[in-house]
Amino acid sequence: MSDRAVATLESEPATAVEPQKRTEKSPKRQPRYHVILWNDNDHSYDYVIAMLMELFGYPVEKGFQLAKEVDTQGRAVVLTTTREHAELKRDQIHAYGKDALIEQCRGSMWATIEATES
Repeated sequence: MSDRAVATLESEPATAVEPQKRTEKSPKRQPRYHVILWNDNDHSYDYVIAMLMELFGYPVEKGFQLAKEVDTQGRAVVLTTTREHAELKRDQIHAYGKDALIEQCRGSMWATIEATES
């Protein structure tokens, strides 16, 4: 290469290569739903605690806290999750069966799901 060609190459302004902007969108967060357990007089604390331990994996203390909330407040949010998972847990509560400790018990407890505010 001649000196003139080298000088021409060196004198040309370098073009900066800008990094490509990411156009990826962050994944949309799925809406959240509460699983609500409703109070009745046909189920004992022992039943509620055992059910919450078995279906949700809660320790005895958390089961007792939620059983007390259901009893005193009339309802308790036992889980907040995606809609599909909330429906599954609601259905599992409905299928859990009756309380053997309460003679007049006719079946499982009642639960519903509702969308969270955010």
